[in-house]
Amino acid sequence: MAPTTLTETTLPEVMAELAALEDPRIRAVNVSHGDDHGVNLTQLRAVAKRLKTQQELARELWHTGDSAARLLALLICRPKAFDRDELDGMLREAGTSKVQDWLVNYVVKKTAHVEELRVLWFADAAPVVASAGWALTTDRVAKSPDGLDLAGLLDLIEAQMKDAPERLQWAMNHCLAQIGIEHAEYRARALAIGERLEVLKNYPTPPGCTSPFAPAWINEMVSRQGGR
Repeated sequence: MAPTTLTETTLPEVMAELAALEDPRIRAVNVSHGDDHGVNLTQLRAVAKRLKTQQELARELWHTGDSAARLLALLICRPKAFDRDELDGMLREAGTSKVQDWLVNYVVKKTAHVEELRVLWFADAAPVVASAGWALTTDRVAKSPDGLDLAGLLDLIEAQMKDAPERLQWAMNHCLAQIGIEHAEYRARALAIGERLEVLKNYPTPPGCTSPFAPAWINEMVSRQGGR
């Protein structure tokens, strides 16, 4: 019998491989950060590299609802094969922060639907969905700010970030830092908002890493860029 080719890999085979990679210690660490899988991400990427792009298998993996399977799906899918409504549905059922982050960064950003979804999600009443809209807005703050109301974003951050749910708060804080880093004309206000709200001020930061506290983050990155 000829060996099974990569294109013939079945969902049960992949799920069995993911199960074999499960590590209780990794799961425990991930659970403490709001995720629910126990697979080393370097090993997961190695599986994806072997499987290459397989859109139908990616869809099957996604529909299992298993977080490790969904992460793998996002690595082997063809982003442009998803329509807007499918991506919207996937975001709303993504569940964990890691799955949502990979969906936004590895898939949504590579599609023609990114701006429409940014606007849709940004205004959503569900904080988790809104956090995806803020993440995409932060990307635009850095790469294509024309047309964005940066002062209006700072108004929203100042009014809402302090009491926002965790995932939305992190996304808004990232946007605050990015505005301060990339736009010198708004830097003083961004720093002042961060100092006043004190969001993530005492977040434990490993040596050598940049604090997520917006004023520290802004000052560090501006310093690296020569104080521009």
